[in-house]
Amino acid sequence: MHATDRSAQGHATAAELRLNILLVDDDPDFLESLRIPLEAAGHTVTTADGVKAARAAFDQQVPDIALIDLMMEDADGGFTLCHAFKAKAPQLPVIIISAVTSETGLDFDAATPEERAWIKADAFLAKPIRFEQLEREILRHVQNVRS
Repeated sequence: MHATDRSAQGHATAAELRLNILLVDDDPDFLESLRIPLEAAGHTVTTADGVKAARAAFDQQVPDIALIDLMMEDADGGFTLCHAFKAKAPQLPVIIISAVTSETGLDFDAATPEERAWIKADAFLAKPIRFEQLEREILRHVQNVRS
């Protein structure tokens, strides 16, 4: 079966989809730790080290999916960025990846429609994250949009 056949049936791997990914985090080490395996998997990755750079990258090209840190220049930078992206591209899958729970004790999630309506993200993942877990989430959210 060809990759395009699997993709049409919803069984493509994340690498077969060859996504344009916007990765936003103010930690350069974290950006690199995800950029390298994402590019090795065949994706095009644009990195942004904060909200301003992310908005500029988004305005240049709307990605297939955005992966956003929650706490950057401002404690709610990821939330405001997510709101801005969804206002311009409502179907864009957005995954927030954050250490906010371990740093503050506050527990965020995007599991229910109410939480997604408030957070505007399609998923909320806690740092540290395993690449395999991230890859599964990317695939799930991109295929939901494309199906």
